[in-house]
Amino acid sequence: MPRKLTVTRVAALRGRELAGKGLNKIHAATTADGADRSGLTALTYPAVMNYALDAAMSVSLANTFFLAATSGESKSKVALYLLVNIAPFAVIAPLIGPLLDRLQRGRRIAMAATFAGRAVLAVLVIMNSGWDSSSHQLTYDPWVLYPAALGMMVLSKSFGVLKSAVTPRVLPPTIDLVRVNARLTTFGLVGGMFLGGAIAVVFEALLGKLLPFHSPGALIALAIGAIVGTWLCMRIPSWVEVTEGEVPTTLSYHGEPARVRGEPNPAPQEESAGRKGAASAAAMIRDSMRQPLGRNVLIGLWGNGTIRILTGFMLMFIPFYTKANHSGASGMGQLLIVAAAGGAAGAGNFIGNALGTRLELKNPRKIVIMVTAGALAAVIVAAVFGNMLFVAIAAFVGAFTSAIGKACLDASIQDDLPDESRASAFGRSEALLQLASVFGSAIGVLLPSEIWLCFMVVGVIMAAGTLQTFMTSRGSTLVPGFGGQRPDMSMPTGAIRIDPNLRRRPE
Repeated sequence: MPRKLTVTRVAALRGRELAGKGLNKIHAATTADGADRSGLTALTYPAVMNYALDAAMSVSLANTFFLAATSGESKSKVALYLLVNIAPFAVIAPLIGPLLDRLQRGRRIAMAATFAGRAVLAVLVIMNSGWDSSSHQLTYDPWVLYPAALGMMVLSKSFGVLKSAVTPRVLPPTIDLVRVNARLTTFGLVGGMFLGGAIAVVFEALLGKLLPFHSPGALIALAIGAIVGTWLCMRIPSWVEVTEGEVPTTLSYHGEPARVRGEPNPAPQEESAGRKGAASAAAMIRDSMRQPLGRNVLIGLWGNGTIRILTGFMLMFIPFYTKANHSGASGMGQLLIVAAAGGAAGAGNFIGNALGTRLELKNPRKIVIMVTAGALAAVIVAAVFGNMLFVAIAAFVGAFTSAIGKACLDASIQDDLPDESRASAFGRSEALLQLASVFGSAIGVLLPSEIWLCFMVVGVIMAAGTLQTFMTSRGSTLVPGFGGQRPDMSMPTGAIRIDPNLRRRPE
């Protein structure tokens, strides 16, 4: 305590005390249930930083995409940007799962590279920015900005897939995957999206507007955060690299019989030693083993993918609709409208994750069908009434049902798949869900900014997805090979070959 107390010193002491208590609570939350010993705490910080970088990128691009240009210019620019975004991710997403299955070492380096790449791209955009004194705004070279924004989005999604594949390896023994994933999402929303977004806004206001040297403050915050994220990824325990004994998963199922490692060719018990040697030489060995996803997991994928189309659509539709139909409002007024709808989605996501960790989820397949139908109902209501209130309600319902559906999918993966296949299943499922979200974003950009039209199109697509989810639960399908003609829990299947180095000796 200082000898002389003043109002300023008391406020500083009180602020230090509150900050210390807050940091202690954060530390206690991130290390609860043995997370510090299992490595989950080390994974939590990069996951939170990934959310923070997404928020910083949204802040830095807000004026450029949605508020600084006319509606037509803004939409054409982002349509081009999103088209370039969808094309590579549509190709990359189906390859990420198999790539992760083959990546036996270097997963921490791969996660760190997604941050380091964003730091480089942010610096590149900063170096190609300038201040326009006539419009009092920062300007960017579009041939640098849009490809860089594309790269940042793909790297962010790639980190999400890598994180999902690593999470089962840092699972504490006292909690399950459902609660771990909900915990990571909650920390990401609170510590990353909200707090990181607020820091990015402060940087943007100070460096871009208030201080005499105008610079893209949010991008500077993004670059700093990306460097920190790179360091945090390398602090993840080395045991996440161990993949010995893992069996990769596959979406397709053809009912092949399971094979066991080292299964011998049948031979009579009475055969001579020579014949036993010949039988051993002709032994059938496993070439590759695959773990087909069971019906419960596939129901979760179809349902969650359908909902992700809605959440991805809302991400792009709301800003464009606001710009096109509220052009008379100021830039800040338009931003407040977008923030209100975004706040509804954030609240739905937070409540859904909080509720998902407390539900017992005894019948996840039934819950997935219910939440998918609920999201479809919200879209239909928004299309019928066609006003911003029901759009905000649809945003809330979409985010809420997405969180509940993801908890059910996590529960199915944990309950129905063996330990050695969970990491592969999480990586592949996350890649598919990310692709569904990007597809929904494309709809939000490419369609005219009319509520009834956009929600009608989304409703038709979601109706097909909801029907496929229901048919999969009944043992049928609209898409051959990817439906419910499989057991709830499938046995591993594999291709069997004869070892070319083994030859049957002449009798």
